[in-house]
Amino acid sequence: MKKRLIPTKDRPSTSISMRLPVDLLEKLKKIARLKEMTGYQSVIKYYIGQGLLRDADLVHQIEAEDAELEAIRLEATFRKIGLDRDKVEAFWKEWGFRPSDKRTIGSDSGA
Repeated sequence: MKKRLIPTKDRPSTSISMRLPVDLLEKLKKIARLKEMTGYQSVIKYYIGQGLLRDADLVHQIEAEDAELEAIRLEATFRKIGLDRDKVEAFWKEWGFRPSDKRTIGSDSGA
């Protein structure tokens, strides 16, 4: 049985179109057969996944930046709607970090 590194069933997907040299496509099809994969597209997704695993530090950096931007948006929304400061502080404590400092609550040096 083949294992999946990242389950894809519940993840949204989209179609893309890309141009590949004919010889490369033929090699991908042969590799798919040798690896008993469903087709060359599965091989392409596998190789992309392997590349992302190799660049895990970059992927984590991107995810952290995305989380920071989302936190900044939330902070702006809280201010815009006039949310009570105590409730905002409780939210950030529950979430684990504020957008301005990126420190997790449990890692403060005084804790």
